[in-house]
Amino acid sequence: MPGLRFLAPLFALGLLAACGPRIGAHGFVPNPELLAQVEPGAVDKFDVSEILGTPSAVANFDDSTWYYITQRSSAVAFFEPEILEQTILAVRFDDNDMVASVDRFTLEDGRIVEPVERQTPTAGNELTLLQQLFGNVGRFSN
Repeated sequence: MPGLRFLAPLFALGLLAACGPRIGAHGFVPNPELLAQVEPGAVDKFDVSEILGTPSAVANFDDSTWYYITQRSSAVAFFEPEILEQTILAVRFDDNDMVASVDRFTLEDGRIVEPVERQTPTAGNELTLLQQLFGNVGRFSN
């Protein structure tokens, strides 16, 4: 079949194209003109929310720091995405809710946190599948 000879390479090319990396951008993308309007001591929380919008995150223990996060990542098929670029804009407020400072952090400023691999032992017995299935046989009477 001449049509099949034409479709097979086209199908293979389609499979290869589908496995190419997908670049994605997520989060807040700062506009330099709007960002220049956020001056320490000149604007308050309300003004920042009007200029930059809702923050991506707020500090855990108080609301004196707002974070605007931008992230670009590359993903191939079903594998874990790789972070290409990350920028965090931290807007800190003083006690009067005025902007105290505006800091920018990149991926290079971050630290790797390794979780502890220890496990907490639990009380009781660990039963096998067969013990779980047949453990109650004969325990109940009519």
